[in-house]
Parts: sequence; C-alpha cells; structure tokens
Amino acid sequence: MSMAAVDILADRLADRHFRSIVDLIERQVGIQLPAAKRTMVEGRLRKRVRALDLDGLEAYGRHLFDEGRLDAEYTHLVDCVTTNKTDFFREPAHFEFLRDVAVPKLATQAGTGPLQLKVWSAAASIGAEAYTLAIVLDDMIRRGHRLSFSILGTDISTEVLGRAGDGIYSHEMLAPIPPDLRRRYVMEALDSARREGRIVPELRRRVQFRHLNLMDEHYDVDRDVDIVLCRNVLIYFDKSTQKAVIEHLARHLRPGGYLIVGHSESMAGAGAIGLNQVSSSVFRKVSQAPR
Repeated sequence: MSMAAVDILADRLADRHFRSIVDLIERQVGIQLPAAKRTMVEGRLRKRVRALDLDGLEAYGRHLFDEGRLDAEYTHLVDCVTTNKTDFFREPAHFEFLRDVAVPKLATQAGTGPLQLKVWSAAASIGAEAYTLAIVLDDMIRRGHRLSFSILGTDISTEVLGRAGDGIYSHEMLAPIPPDLRRRYVMEALDSARREGRIVPELRRRVQFRHLNLMDEHYDVDRDVDIVLCRNVLIYFDKSTQKAVIEHLARHLRPGGYLIVGHSESMAGAGAIGLNQVSSSVFRKVSQAPR
C-alpha cells in the first residue's frame, strides 16, 4: 500500500514516536515542539514518508525508532521539522542601523585604513538575510565607504543551505528589495514564465554558507567577528538554551562588535557577558565574554 492510499486524517504518528521525535529535536537542536505543533510536524514528515515509499507516518516512526534507521534519516528529519521563515530586508530597522550607525562606528574603530568587516548570519535559512547584508554593504562601498566584507551564513538544515548557495528566489520573495538595488543585484531568469531571479555572482562570491548547530559546545567560527545576526531563533529555545547560545555567540564577537536579535526576543542578562544594549534588539560588546 502506498502513501496515496492512506487516509490523511487517520495517518498519524504513534504517540510514543511523536514523543521520541520531540525529545530528540529538543535535545539535539534545542527547538521545542509542543503538542500544539503535532499536526504541523506530521504534515512536514509526510514528504519523507513519500520519499521512502512507506505506508504512512506510523510506519515512518517504526522506521526511525524500531528498525534502527534514525542515523541515516536524522538530517532529513531535522530539515523537515525546523522552521525556516525568512525574508529579504526583514525587520528593516536593523539594516538601517547597520548602515547608519554600526558600520561607521566600526570604521572609526578601525583607524585610518579601510574597514575589513566580518559578518555572521547565525540562522541563515535559505540565505535572504545574508544576501540582504551583502546588498547593504556593497551599496555602501558604491557610495564611497572604505570597507571590504565577508559574510558567513550558517544553519542546522542542510537542505536550506543548498538553496542559499544557489541564490535563486521567487519574485514574491525578492519583492522587498528596493527596485534600484534589485536591478543591480538580481539577475532575472531568461524564461520570464519562471518568475524568479538569482543574486548576482559578485555578491554570491562574498557569502559562504556552512552547516552549524547552535546547540554545539563549540562553534567553528572566527572569534573576531564584527557583526552577528541571530534573529527570530531564540524564541524557539527554552531560557537556559537561550542563555547558552547568547554566551557562545558573544565569544565570537570582537570588542566593539554588534549582536542583533529579533525584535520579539529577550536578552535578559546580556550585561553580565559584556553586551550593552545600544538600540532596539541591538547589543554591543564592550568587554571580553567569559571563556
């Protein structure tokens, strides 16, 4: 019997398998999946059921936990259940702050030479945030600012990182990019019916994407990063995990560097690790974070 023959309403994970997935994702990824998200989880996992040609979600649960296939399926499981909401120029006040305040201050701190900027998008998803940063910074160079930059985008989902590296987006996703910047930094598809564009190669070369789990004890990232963005991710973690992730991120900031979180996210205790709030959801490192 194929997945197509299964009644979707009756196609559910066994309770024990759902609890096992919830425990695994919270332990390994830090993301909490309350019972209210069960339908969402099951809906996303159905594509794996189809890919594996299984009889339904109950069979998928047995495949993972009773037949010992979890190791082989783990990456696909994480890709399915993690949320990857992202947009170009999302929360635009952050990019205005970087352009008008943060980067000029860092340039002053750098002295007389050109600023060599390191930026890290710590939950890059399909790359919209990282490429927005590249657009803003390259536009600053065109306007006469003396700087160069490199951008690192990391995410736990290998699937979204592949899409980020391609740099191809629908017209709907590209819509928030201001028209003049879109004309300069986005190549339209030769086939207009595809209704998509691709970030120009000059920018794609400035952005590197890499797998990273924010729950890891150590991050393979430079410790002299100027700007870290970790926006709209902390809300999925419990308080202790939030604190641990913030401490890790702060260790990779150079003194004077900036950490930017989502507008809806709390940073209680940031001062204790050498981060002072300088704008809405923007923090600046004023001393070395504890090691």
